[in-house]
Amino acid sequence: MADKYKSADLRAKSDDELKTLLVELKREQINQRFSAATGQLENASHVKVVRRAIARIKTLMHQSKNRAGAKTSAAKS
Repeated sequence: MADKYKSADLRAKSDDELKTLLVELKREQINQRFSAATGQLENASHVKVVRRAIARIKTLMHQSKNRAGAKTSAAKS
């Protein structure tokens, strides 16, 4: 499961794919929180995997946004 959240694999995806994956992971994170609160969480280590995948995706989206902003500001100069 963790293999599909590696940075190299995520960099190959488009912004739209990353946004879709981010929404899915946030939904999964919420479900895990409810499962943990009710004592029904089966795999506690997966919580960490999901949290880090969300952080990776947000970082990549932020970096791509900054690169795009730097290109447009360089073109204006």
